Amino acid sequence: QVQLVESGGGLVQAGVTLRLSCAASGRTFSLYAMGWFRQAPGKEREFVAAISRSGDRVYYADSVKGRFTISRDNAKNTVYLQMNSLTPEDPAVYFCAARRAVNSGTFYDTSDDYGYWGQGTQVTVSS
Repeated sequence: QVQLVESGGGLVQAGVTLRLSCAASGRTFSLYAMGWFRQAPGKEREFVAAISRSGDRVYYADSVKGRFTISRDNAKNTVYLQMNSLTPEDPAVYFCAARRAVNSGTFYDTSDDYGYWGQGTQVTVSS
């Protein structure tokens, strides 16, 4: 099992950069593919970004492509989401998720694929 704790959210102005972190417990973090999702009030949870367990493959939602970057440091058991050029469309609770992956290059982009979730961190953007 793995436990996930997100951090780094907050209130920022539109256009600035924010980096979220997700720290995972356990000694097998490198066996998990990771993802970031977000949920705004009144909306369904949506996929943001995913990364393979090796970190060599990443995938983004069209809405964040070119602005957000997902990365991971397996030595630190941490996955990151660098968010540049934040817009008023980005505020939400951001969640990280983990799934055990057999293949090092596999990533997952739907919430049903993931079995482990953090409690989320709030991102608010002021215009």
